Amino acid sequence: MSVMEEKPQPQAKGGLPKWVPLAAIGLVAVFGAVTLKDTLTFEALAANREALIAFRDANLTATIAAYLAIYILIVAFSFPGATIATLTGGFLFGLATGTLLTVFAATIGATIIFLAARWGLGDRLAAKMDASEGKVKQLKEGLKENELSVLFLMRLVPAIPFFVANLLPALVGVRLDRFVFTTFFGIIPGTAVYTWVGAGLGEVFASGETPNLGIIFEPHILGPILGLSALAALPIVIKKFRKSESA
Repeated sequence: MSVMEEKPQPQAKGGLPKWVPLAAIGLVAVFGAVTLKDTLTFEALAANREALIAFRDANLTATIAAYLAIYILIVAFSFPGATIATLTGGFLFGLATGTLLTVFAATIGATIIFLAARWGLGDRLAAKMDASEGKVKQLKEGLKENELSVLFLMRLVPAIPFFVANLLPALVGVRLDRFVFTTFFGIIPGTAVYTWVGAGLGEVFASGETPNLGIIFEPHILGPILGLSALAALPIVIKKFRKSESA
């Protein structure tokens, strides 16, 4: 082979390039953003609340299965409406059960994106980062040194988009078990807040009001979450302090 010839793209089973699953997720995500933006809304939930409750009361197992499947699809394809879906979980199943179901489904959906990204791009990109010098390599080494803390911070801090926290770990070579562990436990606080709001939607519907979706940024809610974030960041601070002492 001539040195000027390009190497073929890695192929998946059946001859398909490895990037196909990630590209398919991206295309479906764009399609969903255009077609579903007016479907998963608070207004739609309010209009169909009685039908949802009636279906849940008559078919609890089927309702749980449908909720899990829909939520997994929303997260896996980054469809709009994850917040409304979380409210729906609280409305239909209450705080404890709703939180558990949502965290479980969101973790599965996030893992699908993680695996697609790592299979299609992650290994090659991680290898390039290992071979690079300077700040790029330092960034990857810094993440690896404080992997669990950084992963928890990405989940706990509300400012970081969920899909970003799904993609970045795959692109820098984070292990699957650590990704799943930090995703499941890291999203519990934020999920519990919105599920709690959803559990109280009966009163909101009765008064004709809309829920306060910015509640997570209120001091009495944001304070404990930031406290957990500080706790997750503590190992990073301790390591830097020890390094500065030994230098």
